[in-house]
Amino acid sequence: MSITPERKAEVIHAHARSEGDTGSAEVQVAILSERISNLTEHFKTHKKDNHSRRGLLKLVSQRRRLLDHLKISDVSRYQSLIEVLGLRR
Repeated sequence: MSITPERKAEVIHAHARSEGDTGSAEVQVAILSERISNLTEHFKTHKKDNHSRRGLLKLVSQRRRLLDHLKISDVSRYQSLIEVLGLRR
């Protein structure tokens, strides 16, 4: 359900704006998207896991808030990020 440190490092490296960047909105959204996709796969086999479902909803809302912030502050970065991650909006 959580991502491995190796996978997290790959995601950070792929979306970092500069060397050592781990806190930008792009990196945070990419990590959250990875965790959300892992939890989505988990729910395909564990349909009644409501405790983890609550965590999933918290992750989705946190990602939504970060995307809203990014959309307000820099639309071009927002557009490129949702295109790279394959998000609907």
